[in-house]
Amino acid sequence: MTILVTGGAGYIGSHAAVELLNNGYDIVLLDNLSNSQIESINRIKELTGKDFPFYPIDLLNRGELETLFAKYDFKAVMHFAGLKAVGESVEIPLNYYHNNITGTINLCEVMAKYEVKKLVFSSSATVYGNPERVPIDESFPLSATNPYGRTKLMIEEILRDLYVSDSTWRIALLRYFNPIGAHESGRIGENPNGIPNNLMPYISQVAIGKREMLSVFGNDYETHDGTGVRDFIHVVDLVRGHLKALQYLENNEGIETFNLGTGTGYSVLDLINTFQSVTSQKIPYQFVERRAGDIGICFANPEKADKVLGWKAEKNLEEMCRDTWNWQRNNPNGYETSNDILLHEI
Repeated sequence: MTILVTGGAGYIGSHAAVELLNNGYDIVLLDNLSNSQIESINRIKELTGKDFPFYPIDLLNRGELETLFAKYDFKAVMHFAGLKAVGESVEIPLNYYHNNITGTINLCEVMAKYEVKKLVFSSSATVYGNPERVPIDESFPLSATNPYGRTKLMIEEILRDLYVSDSTWRIALLRYFNPIGAHESGRIGENPNGIPNNLMPYISQVAIGKREMLSVFGNDYETHDGTGVRDFIHVVDLVRGHLKALQYLENNEGIETFNLGTGTGYSVLDLINTFQSVTSQKIPYQFVERRAGDIGICFANPEKADKVLGWKAEKNLEEMCRDTWNWQRNNPNGYETSNDILLHEI
């Protein structure tokens, strides 16, 4: 069974590729490399001992996408590709709407043309907006507080409309909470271009000496220490949820939504203190004003995924910090540039 993985060179996509290969799937990876490095493809092959084709294709390029689908007999798609920084989305919203929504529409149109109608979609807990209470379950009202979140919410609605129009589609909408950590080997991990937008890679870059100090956005939230509370989930747990969702789609019709989180909320300071404890690295930080689009408290009720998919997160916050530091200290400059990979031509 061949699975197309969009955004396959990125943080979550690369970890999903390892899990897919280790579980007997054939894969084709697609990524435009706008916020990922080609070296991750080499590392996936190294970790699994398996080869697979990779194409540097942008989902906005409909022609190249069609050529790819004509070449391979895909059975399903895992769709990770997309711009994903909350702060950046506030600054350049049109880029986010065009890239994330148009790219997904192109993908779905080509999937429909080639009768590939199983889709695991990378959504986000940002679709819950600023929830009135926690933990958050899948029945909560939907909204968004920033353009990134609105792209995820709009895509969810598009996919629901698509299913209404054609009930032969099988779709899993996976709402991520806050993925952190790295593969236990330390060979693949989160490696953003430029200044990190997410908390954990910024912490690890401070620890390795690439950044001088961490800015903590807001210390006046209604939480136990004033800093924002999030549901941090190990990236390996997260991608194992994708495999469970894929297996579910093989045996069940319809469109379903699942939270992928641990069900436990930790504050920014909790994460900093745990990282310092696990790694013995000092993380200097300063409090600054709240960031536009951020909310105070967000953590999941993951019971549906446990009941329906047979999935639940297993790794704790200490393991998330340990694996992040293992990745960062073994790759102080992230992925080194490599030109020895075979770029497949369509």
